[in-house]
Order: sequence, then structure tokens, then C-alpha cells
Amino acid sequence: MAGLYIILMGVQGAGKGVQAAFIRDHYGIPHVSTGDLFRAMKTRTDPLAQQIQEIMRSGKLVSDEVTNEVVRERLEQDDASGGVILDGYPRSPGQAAWLEQYLQSRGEKLTTVLLLDLDLYQAFRRAFGRVTSISGESYNIYTASDAIDWQYVDDPDKQYPPRLEATLKATGEKLIRRPDDASAHAIIKRIDTYLETTQPLIEYFEAKGLVKRVDASKDIEAVSREIEQVIDGLRK
Repeated sequence: MAGLYIILMGVQGAGKGVQAAFIRDHYGIPHVSTGDLFRAMKTRTDPLAQQIQEIMRSGKLVSDEVTNEVVRERLEQDDASGGVILDGYPRSPGQAAWLEQYLQSRGEKLTTVLLLDLDLYQAFRRAFGRVTSISGESYNIYTASDAIDWQYVDDPDKQYPPRLEATLKATGEKLIRRPDDASAHAIIKRIDTYLETTQPLIEYFEAKGLVKRVDASKDIEAVSREIEQVIDGLRK
């Protein structure tokens, strides 16, 4: 059976991390995040890593050619022999074309591009309202009122915006909010960047009939079931 080569796309809050973990565990293929790959380069001393470290130190953008080489190296590791979930790659039609050609050279092809579809207002609410426990469990102030208490607390000197304080009702544990989630401007900028970089890719892959849209507004289990139906349907 051909390998499973899946590109996972979705705006912030669409649940890419959770669904990537589901696909990884259910189908036994690794979740390959280019962000993680580049972070790992900081601790390596081989020529490719040194090249990337120098690019980052200079403040330049990593070229498609270098990015493709990082992905090629990862796809040739043993655990990726049956396929991968690609997250954060490709980021341009040029990278997409290279990926298709590379897979073809191995007798493989892209299985599908899973687009986790989420209304942008819902995407904003999910990011802006997100809080996390020490154990990593995520909650949202807008949808988890049965589980958490929360309030905005004014800065005593009125020099800073109000601070969100959220606690678990069951234990009183104080929940953590990512600094970038607390900035509405930062969230909107991330959404704008997603639209700018992803729309050309969606159009590229839609022209090839590879895009499968999944309704990411549903609960996690329902989204996972829909993804499973899509992948199993493509494997028949």
C-alpha cells in the first residue's frame, strides 16, 4: 500500500496540533513540523545546520532550496517510510511543486491536503480565550464556564491593560495564558499571515483536486472522525 503523505492546514485555533496527534497515533506516521525541524537545527553541528544557523543570525529568510533540503532529510528517516503529516510546509507553490516532484521520484504522491476549516471569528475566540493548566490541558474562557472561573483584573496603576485571571473550579489551580494569545493585535496578525501565505497554496492544491475540507468548528472527536473518514476513503 502506498504511503500516507498528508499536508495539514488550518488557521490558529483550528486544532491542528490535536488532530495531527490523532492522525499520528491512528495511522502510525510521524507529525513533521518545520518549526520543530528548524528549532532542532540550533543544537546540531553538521554543515546543513551550520548553514541555517548562519542564515538566522544574519536575519535573512531561509530559502525554498534550503527548506526543501531540511524536509528531504526528515522524509528519508526510517520512521517516515510509510508517510508523514506535514505541518507548516509547504509554505509556497514553489515548495509544493518540489515536494510533489520529490515524492514522485520515490514512487509516492501526496495523499491529500486536509484543510481544517474554521470561521475566522471563531478562530479569534479560540486563541484569545485559551488558557492552559500546568499539565497542558487546554480550556477556553468562552466555552468552558462549567470548568473554570475567570475575570479581568485591572492594573492598579492603570498603566497596562487588564489581566485575565482564570482558575479551575475543581482544584483552584491558576491557569496560564500564552503572552501572544493575550494580544488581540498579535492574533489578528497571525490570522492575516495565514490568509496571505495559505490562500495561494489552497488554490494550487485545489486545482489538483487534493484539498479535503473538514469542519473544524465541531468538537475534537467529531473532527477526528471526519478526518478518519476522509483518509480511509482515499485509501480504498
